[in-house]
Amino acid sequence: PQAASARTDIRNCSVDPPYLPPTATNTTARLAALRATMGNHSIHAYLVPSTDAHMSEYIAERDSRLGWLTGFTGSAGTVVVTQDKAALWTDSRYWTQAERQLDCNWELQRTTWIESIVLWILEEVPEGGNVSLDPFLFSINTWNSYSQALHGTGRTLYPIETNLVDEVWGDQRPPLASSEIYSLPEEFTGGSWQNKVAGIRQQMEEHVRRPTAVLLSGLEETAWLFNLRGEDIPYNPVFYSYTLLTNTSISLFVDEGRLSASARQSLKAACPGTLCVELLGYGQARDHLSLYAQGNVTIWLGTEYTNYGLYSIIPQEKLLEESYSPVMLAKAVKNIKEQELLRAAHVHDAVAVIQYLVWLEKMVPQGLVDEFSGAQHIDTLRKAQEHNRGPSFQSISASG
Repeated sequence: PQAASARTDIRNCSVDPPYLPPTATNTTARLAALRATMGNHSIHAYLVPSTDAHMSEYIAERDSRLGWLTGFTGSAGTVVVTQDKAALWTDSRYWTQAERQLDCNWELQRTTWIESIVLWILEEVPEGGNVSLDPFLFSINTWNSYSQALHGTGRTLYPIETNLVDEVWGDQRPPLASSEIYSLPEEFTGGSWQNKVAGIRQQMEEHVRRPTAVLLSGLEETAWLFNLRGEDIPYNPVFYSYTLLTNTSISLFVDEGRLSASARQSLKAACPGTLCVELLGYGQARDHLSLYAQGNVTIWLGTEYTNYGLYSIIPQEKLLEESYSPVMLAKAVKNIKEQELLRAAHVHDAVAVIQYLVWLEKMVPQGLVDEFSGAQHIDTLRKAQEHNRGPSFQSISASG
């Protein structure tokens, strides 16, 4: 039985039977299924990150593999599962949350250092063991860090393109996004996508390495380049896509069926020609890139948003690596129209906040508002503003 002073909102794995709060998730069956799949692939340790294939800060529920496997819903973490142990690494923002959401199958490691993860792996995986991960969910730098740390330890780090969590998740995994991908009118962008493409191609020609293509993996890169928006990830107006832009062609890897009529018309208006956008399936990006990389080419990419799976396809001598792609850097420099709209957006938001403060002055003395209802109300006020497409993150509401 629990002592009268014991906390009831977090797990207690030191008692028998272990105490779990109602917020904890039973992961026994999920871990058992994952371990069986690991055994089929001769994997001794499997790493699961909290990222997606585009290194997005926010991810869709479909990509929340770590969340589904553990029950932990924090935005940052790494999981390692062996045949008899499982551990989660996360930072101090989420330690209490993890104790509320994890069951006692999981160790909580209160750090995010790769060195800590590797030391744990070396203790739990014998020499000759295989350490595996999905290369399309790890950044180039993170892969290199694990590779270097495990080098010479007798453990093999090898990528497996079949995602084992997805296999176990099966048909319970949330479906692919299906909402419309739409065009932003030029009155909101200050420039056509054709002019943006011309600017990037000019940078390619002027670069000392004379790259033949730019690979875009960050979702906001493709959205900005083509003046397109979507709703695939909460609080982010992006959609799942890759782009390969060459001197003479443009390949956009996306679910074509989701493009609005005006978006499709805009992309196809200059066909045939160098500004004709070839629409290919999202899942074709890997094979298309592999085929392109066989030629006499140089591919320019930003390492911050490119996953190791795509990166490893390209021979080293055909790579032009920089931290950020030329599209990401161009996007950061706002044109006059974008600057004007940024200021206008703040004015619109200020109106909503002033309305909210007036409402609070009336409601708080009556005891009719709490932090949750307050957050709901300010969201409603913001949605009422012209051109509002929703918040950029969940409202953080607190008092005291």
